[in-house]
Amino acid sequence: MGGVSRSTRSRADDDGAGSADHAAAPPATDDKGSRPGTRGRTGPPDGRSTRWDAHKARRREHILTSAIAAIDRDGSAVGVGTIAAQADLPRSVVYRHFADRGDLDEAIRARILTDLLEVLTPVFTPAGTVREAITEAVDTYLTWISDHPRLHQFLSLGSATRRTTDSKAVTGTKTALAVRLGAIISTVLTSHGADDDIAETLAFALIGMVDAPVNRWIARPEKSIGADGLGALLGRSIWLLLDGNLRALGVEISPDTPAAELW
Repeated sequence: MGGVSRSTRSRADDDGAGSADHAAAPPATDDKGSRPGTRGRTGPPDGRSTRWDAHKARRREHILTSAIAAIDRDGSAVGVGTIAAQADLPRSVVYRHFADRGDLDEAIRARILTDLLEVLTPVFTPAGTVREAITEAVDTYLTWISDHPRLHQFLSLGSATRRTTDSKAVTGTKTALAVRLGAIISTVLTSHGADDDIAETLAFALIGMVDAPVNRWIARPEKSIGADGLGALLGRSIWLLLDGNLRALGVEISPDTPAAELW
């Protein structure tokens, strides 16, 4: 049309014709990475480069948001083409922002975990009684899983074409949660005059005790117990593990003790 060659149209379609990827192209640089005539100069960053970096960050965030929406709807089998369609972008533009599918999957996991942590953050400021605080923490986590089972599965296994169980994002988040929980346990122990050496180890035990049965429960198509039954089991188990270990150190509390009185 109008004399535009097929190869020219193809390149435009591949990059998103008229998109900011081309309209806001970064300034040219020489073979040393400097703009012509600027080597050796000092001063604030070039305005075009800053705008280009901001554009890339927005585009990457949009891709991740679209990927999560697609996975939440269709599951881990979604391909890059589906993610690109959800983002209303050509597939090639998606790969400009990620090295490969493994890099994309890990970025998606990190974003899912960021959203999950926002949901879980309030439970690390316990309210009500100890029993109520435990119940609230368990219910908050299980509610998120029930609402987003496909996202939870993606955290555990990754995409259907690139299964992985050693995600650094997932491991790092579990560690961060355990360290945070360990700090709470440490405060409880020291405020009661007990040694807090077991605090972090006990916290990791609690995280693992919740994680393993939840993963098994969500993976079974025919569940032997419902969400309420699982929540009750986890809440009871958390209390028994805490109570048993605190008592061993001479710290006795009741599940009806107000959480605010623990420290």
